[in-house]
Amino acid sequence: MYFNNTSRYLFFLATVAISMLLTSCGGRQPNDDNNENGLTKIRLQINWFPEHEHGGFYAAKAKGYFAEEGLDVEIIPGGPKVNGVQEVVSRRVDFAIANADQILLGRAQQANVVGLMSPIQDSPRCIMVHKSSGISKFEELKGITISLSGGKPFVAYLTKKGFLQDAQLVPFLGGIRRFLEEKDFAQQGYVFSEPIQATTHGSDPVALMVSDTGFNPYTGLLFTHGDTIRDNPELVEKVVRASVRGWKDFLADPSETNKVILQVNEDLDEVTLTKGVAALVPLCLPNDMPADQIGKMTIERWQQLHDQLIEIEMLEESLDVKNAFTIDFLPPATP
Repeated sequence: MYFNNTSRYLFFLATVAISMLLTSCGGRQPNDDNNENGLTKIRLQINWFPEHEHGGFYAAKAKGYFAEEGLDVEIIPGGPKVNGVQEVVSRRVDFAIANADQILLGRAQQANVVGLMSPIQDSPRCIMVHKSSGISKFEELKGITISLSGGKPFVAYLTKKGFLQDAQLVPFLGGIRRFLEEKDFAQQGYVFSEPIQATTHGSDPVALMVSDTGFNPYTGLLFTHGDTIRDNPELVEKVVRASVRGWKDFLADPSETNKVILQVNEDLDEVTLTKGVAALVPLCLPNDMPADQIGKMTIERWQQLHDQLIEIEMLEESLDVKNAFTIDFLPPATP
């Protein structure tokens, strides 16, 4: 194996710690200024380039839901080098998007970040294999070459559970080119992205969902600094309320918002986006979950993830997961 459980995460933890130190020297605060229409300027850092996984937030902006709350929200594109936890801790942005495991790992380094809503209930993380390989479950990955990001919690979990025991692991460099060229090659991906791209290029991908192994962190969740919750709960409530409206709108009819996403991400094509949204909907609303429960989180799910991170030796000591998230700002579900 080319990495251990924690080596690639040291940089993440170190940068969070440095940001904690820099924060004491001052940083941008919400409500520092308003726009010409009197709307409060807010910066929202997304965790990747604009895609369907951010659709609800773009819908909230495009449909005017943020503006109705008195907010002028700037959505800042992410990428492979963007660390949302670091951006929030350093107060360069007011809100950001991350996965639940990143929140817990950040809090372990004294980053005061708190999850607010999770539009994606089931993780889209998958291992993409060729149908022609005959592989249909994780136990059958023996002998295959798999491209994975070293040090990620899901990789450590799969390793701990023995699913990668006899596989040849190579670094994940992005893209699907090698997958298209080699039939005995597998790679990580998101089910609403890489498998759809591979199919478009004439390949035969099968997505093995990591969530089926039991590792299923909330994905694409909105979070902020704990001090923002303490000092400006009204602002947090407005952002969450508008975001939930946006996600309801996007999941019901993404057509108008898709046009916006295509404008801000020229590398994304309409076919991939449309098919991706169709794959995203059941992850946001699993098991016929009502739309008015969008964003919900439970203590049981957070505790399970916490225990798994300890099991794979990415958390050294116990954290109080009750402080890692709050559902206080979610609109009440319809009885």
